[in-house]
Amino acid sequence: MKKARLKKEEKEIEDALISGEFLDVDRYEFNQIAQAVAARKKDAVLNIRVNHKDLEELKSKAKRHGIHYQTFLAELIHRVAQS
Repeated sequence: MKKARLKKEEKEIEDALISGEFLDVDRYEFNQIAQAVAARKKDAVLNIRVNHKDLEELKSKAKRHGIHYQTFLAELIHRVAQS
């Protein structure tokens, strides 16, 4: 039997499954997760002018957290909007 060749992304998923990184969840918990993801869907575009030093500082903080600065900014806006 010929072994299937996995793409890099598929191999990463397989390795994560084998190492136990992913956990089984029941249908109720899965639906809660799916609803939370859907609620955070980004469906609007925002163009804004900011001071370049502020932007560099935000990019630096995002990098320290290991995320893209636009994702970081979207999360900041979400938190302020929810408070």
